[in-house]
Amino acid sequence: MEQIPQFIDGEPRAASRTFETIDPHARAPWATVAHSTREDLDAAVTAARRAFDDGPWPRMSPEARRDVLHAVADAVMAHADELARLDTTDMGKPISASTGKDVPRTAQNLRFFGDYAAMATDERLPMASGHHAYTTHDPAGVTASISPWNFPLMLASWKIAPALAFGNTVVAKPAEQTPASLARFAEIAVEAGLPAGVLNVVQGFGPDDVGEWLTSDPRIDRITFTGESGTGRAIGRAAMANLTPVSFELGGKGANLVFADADLDAAVDWSIKAVFTNAGQVCLAGSRLYVQRPVYEEFLARFVEAAEAMVVGDPMDPATEIGPLASEEHWRKVVSYLDLAREEGAKVLTGGRGEGWVVTPTVLVDADPDGRVCREEIFGPMVVVQPFDDEDEGVAVANDTPYGLNAMLFTEDLRRAHRVAGRLRAGTVWVNCFFVRDLRAPFGGAGDSGIGREGGAYSREFFTEPKAVVIEA
Repeated sequence: MEQIPQFIDGEPRAASRTFETIDPHARAPWATVAHSTREDLDAAVTAARRAFDDGPWPRMSPEARRDVLHAVADAVMAHADELARLDTTDMGKPISASTGKDVPRTAQNLRFFGDYAAMATDERLPMASGHHAYTTHDPAGVTASISPWNFPLMLASWKIAPALAFGNTVVAKPAEQTPASLARFAEIAVEAGLPAGVLNVVQGFGPDDVGEWLTSDPRIDRITFTGESGTGRAIGRAAMANLTPVSFELGGKGANLVFADADLDAAVDWSIKAVFTNAGQVCLAGSRLYVQRPVYEEFLARFVEAAEAMVVGDPMDPATEIGPLASEEHWRKVVSYLDLAREEGAKVLTGGRGEGWVVTPTVLVDADPDGRVCREEIFGPMVVVQPFDDEDEGVAVANDTPYGLNAMLFTEDLRRAHRVAGRLRAGTVWVNCFFVRDLRAPFGGAGDSGIGREGGAYSREFFTEPKAVVIEA
């Protein structure tokens, strides 16, 4: 089997203990992972602390850091096939998505934040008293970055890129299910010119392990986390003990409103992508699909036909659209909702268990709106479709959730598009599309979907310490 290391102070390191990572398609171990100890975690934080306190990275100009991040982005694309293979082997996502979307987006994140930090400006504030005031945005310090298993490299880069661009150093922990690509990325980054100690990667689990030790370490200045809402609460409690600022992108139960005047061809196509991309393992998934009653039957027929046409198979096959779920534990969770849906009275129009750890695209109707299938984040290829009558009802059912990460709506009425988007309680609202991103825009959610926003100036605010300087003229 392959060996996946930690990466501390500029070099890969083994550990005194290991764990295995599983290929969800083969349902068998494919690599042995260095399992970080307390001593390893201390070494990683010490390296990041030294690189921040005494090293060149925070003291380089933003333009110089930009150039390094561009070089790292170039190196990522030069190793695109390798990095994509690691992610697909680790979590079962189709290779077409790993190669065509995730790796290029990783490089884009590096380039964007490198450019943004280099072009960002501070303020000059003339004062009537004759004093002169101005602002600076200084690097915050050592960032703990904890990333999820559904987009292993891409979502790690969404956190690491802005932290580095604004002059911070990083200790990163990937999900234990998907440890491979981030460890390799760290090696590639140093080879491309990132100084030693600036990016460190530790490997392991959460409670009573490296995740808990990292987030409770008083030497950490920022914590950025993407993952499940319950885990976010646990990290928040650890951070509060040290008053460490946090940025959390947590769970979701996205609503998708299809109005009667929508372009149904486009609405079906986008709605399929919104819930079945990455086998539904997306926090942004539009898993609550509401269709206005005059077009409900027609839309539903088209939607089921499109779901049944999706190619389920080997994730290494470029034609595959739906691969296995990321782990046996997660597969069992998703399958349990299939059984629960039937218990709650829902009707399964299509989908269900496939071979191995596969759940095929599943469409449910007649579900109890107050049932768990409609209320809880399933994180699999399963959607509940329900009719609604008018705009007020559509907004009400869309907002009837503790989550507030994102929502979608489909309409050809521009006035309605603006009106409904303004009424939806969500961090992002997509109109007639899904997952189209401008990296300058705020990203995050309300309620159980998180704390804070990242992207553009919002990342700058989080990863820096804004300072006011006032000088007597």
